[in-house]
Amino acid sequence: MIDTDFRTLAVGLPGAVEHAHMNHPDFRVSGKIFASLGYPDEAWGMVMLTPEEQQHFIAENPEGFQPAPGEWGEQGCTSVHLASVDHHQVRAALIAAWRNKAPRRMTEHFHE
Repeated sequence: MIDTDFRTLAVGLPGAVEHAHMNHPDFRVSGKIFASLGYPDEAWGMVMLTPEEQQHFIAENPEGFQPAPGEWGEQGCTSVHLASVDHHQVRAALIAAWRNKAPRRMTEHFHE
């Protein structure tokens, strides 16, 4: 997986737009960040999962998914090592993160 693939998947979700936050790209739905790229460097992305979702993705691929450092990670913020994940895993994680932030009216009509 490369950052352009991550970006394409993220902005392909309904209502998703790309912005920048703290000098790296982020992806938002209804003004809420659900994912980002480039932190701590270009090899990484991030998805905003629930703690339960985070554990699921880490169990599935511990090299690809790791809790973000500190309190953010305890709340479900999950770092994604792009070289260690495949398209299916990133898409599933991005959809989960998007669902966590998107308005119900959007998620009710979205079919994977």
